[in-house]
Amino acid sequence: MTYKGYMPRFIVLLALTLAPTILRAQERRPVKVRPAAVEVKMIPSDELMLPAAFQVSLYENLIDQLQKKRVFQTVYRDGDRNAETVAELTTLECTVLKLKKGSEMLREVTTVAGATSMTLRCELRDSNGDALWVRDISGKVRFFGASLKATYDFAKKAAAQIDRDLQSANS
Repeated sequence: MTYKGYMPRFIVLLALTLAPTILRAQERRPVKVRPAAVEVKMIPSDELMLPAAFQVSLYENLIDQLQKKRVFQTVYRDGDRNAETVAELTTLECTVLKLKKGSEMLREVTTVAGATSMTLRCELRDSNGDALWVRDISGKVRFFGASLKATYDFAKKAAAQIDRDLQSANS
């Protein structure tokens, strides 16, 4: 008895066995193009009572860090009319999940208490509204500095994380 008759069957069986694995691997790695422009939406303070100073500082620091790191070619502010003409505009929406406003004086007196921390959910959406990227990012100030320094820490981490994730998606 020869094995010639079994070889084609074996190859077909092997292909059918490996096909779902290969297809799943391709699904996990979709081809993505780095977005050229983003519109940063104003951070709402509806659900969690966010002081106005924190709200403005979060927004301004986020825009500043995205521009400094050159994550996108163009960064638009919420409501910018120039953004309406961009074909593949992505939007960045952040929502405050947690805010623990510490005490600057307590931080300076005792370096173990009075920390300010915040966690925001950031969502990068394409022009159809589909989520491209979602992360929870925290900002903190533990030792010296004003409580608003946590907003700078958040913005710096958010811009770096978006940049890293978009680079890894494109490689």
